[in-house]
Amino acid sequence: MSVTERNPDLVEGGPADVLGLGAPGAPELLLPREVPLGGPRAMPVRRTLPQRRRSLIGAWCFLDHYGPTDTAGSGGMRVPGHPHIGLQTVTWLFAGEVEHRDTTGASIVVRPGEVNLMTAGAGVAHSEYSTGAGTIVHGAQLWVALPDGARTGERRFEHFVPEPREIDGARVRVFLGEWLGLRADPAVFTALFGAEVLLPPGAVWRAPLDPAFETGVLVDRGSVTSEGAEVAPSQLLALPAGRDALVLEAGAEGARVLVLGGEPFEAPVVMWWNFVGRDHDEIVAARDDWQRQVAEHRATGTADGRFGPHPGGWDDVLPAPELPTVRLKPRA
Repeated sequence: MSVTERNPDLVEGGPADVLGLGAPGAPELLLPREVPLGGPRAMPVRRTLPQRRRSLIGAWCFLDHYGPTDTAGSGGMRVPGHPHIGLQTVTWLFAGEVEHRDTTGASIVVRPGEVNLMTAGAGVAHSEYSTGAGTIVHGAQLWVALPDGARTGERRFEHFVPEPREIDGARVRVFLGEWLGLRADPAVFTALFGAEVLLPPGAVWRAPLDPAFETGVLVDRGSVTSEGAEVAPSQLLALPAGRDALVLEAGAEGARVLVLGGEPFEAPVVMWWNFVGRDHDEIVAARDDWQRQVAEHRATGTADGRFGPHPGGWDDVLPAPELPTVRLKPRA
């Protein structure tokens, strides 16, 4: 998924609300802001990461929650070819289908309960479109910041179907990393995990955590209460490191949540548009490299370069926005 806003101020974080629940080290409830994804018939998405006061949970650095959206009315997800550096994209669906094409040569339709993981390394480009199957698209798009070494490595793509497991009354799918004795196959480069958890009505569910991990809980449907905070759909509860357990109490309708965890990411992170780098100059160089491929594609219908060979079927690609007039700084 691309950050398609043309206003760099919004790309840099925007005015999303953060509600502190107590003293330093206490949980934070992060409220989403609505962002249009696409052109004139843009599909709205709800973004909780990044925000000005919190940019990451572990290495998780971006979280969009979208749908359920009627694709007949909105056009669904329509994101032309666009680039990434320094990150992994994670596509997880609750309903609908999305066709993914990228410059690794991958062309695949992802469906609910399956995960697409694309590792950008030094540069990759991809597109995502809702298919004609069904009328609803509903899911989450996440990014993971890559550490040194992996962030300048090769681009790659992996598709994985995690097996659901019943754990103490909850239905759990671990789609990235390792948690609760379940391990996902796709490659990760920092200690982290991502999982979908389905809770029955009124359930009180306890799961162990690594105290070294930061943890986030995004509610998709229903509601949960944890550490005194009631978390509604599209809200993200951020828990600092130091906890050895996660306790979730589902509301009367039950709940479906994403649980994301990871060791704090210590390297500097400069995020702009679809790029995760270390400093301003790295972002400028990536933008220049992509703009050369955009110009070649529009002149010839295809292109190759830092971000790889453009796949067939790309009618157009997204140009990068203009850079701000001040130097980009690492996020807190």
